[in-house]
Amino acid sequence: MKYVIGLLLVLFSVEAFAKDRFYQGRSSGAIRGYDVVAYYTQSDAVRGSKKITHKYGGAEWRFASEENRDLFKADPEKYVPQYGGYCAKAMSGDRFLKIDPKAWTIIDDKLYLNYSSRTRATWRTEQGDLIAQADGYWENHLVETFGETPKASEPAKAIATEKVKTAEPKLQQLVN
Repeated sequence: MKYVIGLLLVLFSVEAFAKDRFYQGRSSGAIRGYDVVAYYTQSDAVRGSKKITHKYGGAEWRFASEENRDLFKADPEKYVPQYGGYCAKAMSGDRFLKIDPKAWTIIDDKLYLNYSSRTRATWRTEQGDLIAQADGYWENHLVETFGETPKASEPAKAIATEKVKTAEPKLQQLVN
């Protein structure tokens, strides 16, 4: 019972206080201190160095080499993970959840991180639908939570359209 209560507290605390644009460990920087460029250049989760860093988007990013840092500085949006580095599967359910940097996938040149290897395995079985859902929710969070104005994607438009459709009957009842 203590385990269940503790797990719930951890899950809710991550969601309730997730206000950073990029997922950050307490003292390890963005995505728990892992080098985002290494996922692309080495096809591996590589821990970054405390001595090789770059500030971007309010987060400290760590790198395994100066070359990786320079690649990131030249085009950060090419390397930053989707959904700010929060769990891709959780974002498909409109939730912020921490990640395991070793539970990663690159699809169409985009880095997706998940809570665990087990979560990643589940996510991969439905990744097309889950990515579409998560994209829509993330774009809503960019506006509502982070005050950014993203370019509306098709998934975001679909979610917004669905919200309008479900609200229309309620509005008609109020008008009549």
